[in-house]
Amino acid sequence: MTVLLTFIRTNWVYITLVILAVITILSLWPLDLLPPAPGSDKAHHVIAYAILMFPTALRKPKFWLLIGLFFLCWGGSIELLQPYVNRYGEWSDMIANAIGLICGLLAAELVRRTRLVY
Repeated sequence: MTVLLTFIRTNWVYITLVILAVITILSLWPLDLLPPAPGSDKAHHVIAYAILMFPTALRKPKFWLLIGLFFLCWGGSIELLQPYVNRYGEWSDMIANAIGLICGLLAAELVRRTRLVY
C-alpha cells in the first residue's frame, strides 16, 4: 500500500491531469441517453471529484487550496457547458463536486496522519 501511495505522491501532477481529462471527456461527451449505472448521479460526482482531489491533497503542494478551487471552477464550467452537448447541467451536481473535493481532501489527510505515506 505504501508503494502505491508513494507513487501517487511522486506522480500527482500526471495522475491529476489524467483524472481531470477523463472527468471532462465523460462529462461533455454527447449522449442521446445516459447509460444505466449503479448508484446515483450525485454519488458518481462525489466519487469522481474525491478521486480528483486525492493526489493533490496527498502531495499537498504549496498552492493546493488554489488547485482545489480550480477543480471546483472546472466542474462548474462543465455544468455550464453540458446543455450544449445534449446533457443536463445541474447546480446540485456542483454541490456534489464540492463534497467530493472535501472527501478527497479528508481521505488524503487521514492517510497522511496515519503515516501510511511520509
